Amino acid sequence: MSKHQMALTNQFLIAMPGMADDTFAGAVVYLCEHNDKGALGLVINKPISLTLGNLFEKVELSLPDEELAARPVFFGGPVQTERGFVLHEPLDDEGGHYNATLAVPGGLEMTTSRDVLEALSNGAGPKKLLVTLGYSGWAAGQLEEEIGRNGWLTVDAEPGIIFETPIEERYDKALSLLGIDPRMLSADAGHA
Repeated sequence: MSKHQMALTNQFLIAMPGMADDTFAGAVVYLCEHNDKGALGLVINKPISLTLGNLFEKVELSLPDEELAARPVFFGGPVQTERGFVLHEPLDDEGGHYNATLAVPGGLEMTTSRDVLEALSNGAGPKKLLVTLGYSGWAAGQLEEEIGRNGWLTVDAEPGIIFETPIEERYDKALSLLGIDPRMLSADAGHA
């Protein structure tokens, strides 16, 4: 870890206006992992046309909970877009963990194994969740460089924004954690 290392795990990355990469324009990313090898996160505010019901059909599972089945699946990022990632509230010790779960220190959990879907299919599983296809990945030092170039703002993540805030309000709500009104941002603002 270099002295310039920023540990951004369990933070939101908020794309600045003028983000050159269309993939991330207007995105809020929940950062699941960040270390000297790079970073991994999931975009939480870009729904795709697939619902959870459709996704479960594709993997040959039923999803009896209609409210859940109607929820959108999200574009988590441009890497491994055929793979599902389930971002969910931490499960208590009794609930046990799934086969492939990354516990974000002090934050949420991300599960990539089918067993979390099977649990949901059986009416169990985490109550608060967001499902994405794909993830956002950065090589070592890449994210730090993008932040240095004013590509992203960072703030401690607030789970309520992921699980309770209407999708179209998540970007503004994440900015408000920094006390920023989105109308005050312009693409050419420099560092204060």
